[in-house]
Amino acid sequence: MLASLGATFITLRYYDEIGLVTPDYINEDNGYRYYSFEKLTLIGKIQELKGAGLQLEDIRAIIDDNLSASQRLELLAQRKNDLVYEILSYQKTLEKLDQMIHQTKEEKYMEKVVIKGLPEVIVASCRTTIPTYDSLFEVVPKMGKVMEIQGAVCREPAYCFNIYHDGECREKDIDVEICEAVNDYCKNSDGVVYKKIPAVSEAVTIFHHGPYETLGKSYASLFSWMKENGYSPSDNPRESYIDGIWNRDNPHEWLTEIQIPVTKTK
Repeated sequence: MLASLGATFITLRYYDEIGLVTPDYINEDNGYRYYSFEKLTLIGKIQELKGAGLQLEDIRAIIDDNLSASQRLELLAQRKNDLVYEILSYQKTLEKLDQMIHQTKEEKYMEKVVIKGLPEVIVASCRTTIPTYDSLFEVVPKMGKVMEIQGAVCREPAYCFNIYHDGECREKDIDVEICEAVNDYCKNSDGVVYKKIPAVSEAVTIFHHGPYETLGKSYASLFSWMKENGYSPSDNPRESYIDGIWNRDNPHEWLTEIQIPVTKTK
């Protein structure tokens, strides 16, 4: 029994031209090609193999009756290996693009340096030396629990920042003072003390978009800008945390404002 496949005429004509599948009969009046059910099954198999990404040369070999089952298996396995390699290559490309996107976002935020004043605030303060920035994820929650016991009420809008007493950006053994602006003083205990931090008339600020371990790039950019524009630090730098692990799962979406009190030198 024969059937017509006029809808796939171009494909079937090409299969005929390369000798992959030839029709059983061609109607001379309308050009329709007719195939037996056996050949229709074969065409379906070819389309399935094409859908798996195999080239027609490999498909010709697979449907060859002279090819053994083990040889067919080897061809299919090779195609799978090729796909795995392609996927890994695309994953690496995607990672590179992702890095470029995040870097571009960082550059977008780093384009604008703002000079502004910093307000006088009463803060809950905890000064300690941490081995790396990651240690903040342990220190800050503990500090929060102590503040809760002390009855501290955080100021609104929130102003949470760190003061770095090393006077520079360090990657380890960091002398940091964690500060949370509060409405009023509470009794000092368990390493958390309450103090007033005076206002700063001028601070050079810049937004850092991304994880904390890349803060060094933003510091370098900001200090370079200060040098070019005649500013020098008048006090230790601060980092004000706007978005972080508490409201963003992706570290590349964290937003930190670096604040450096300055004086004009020229």
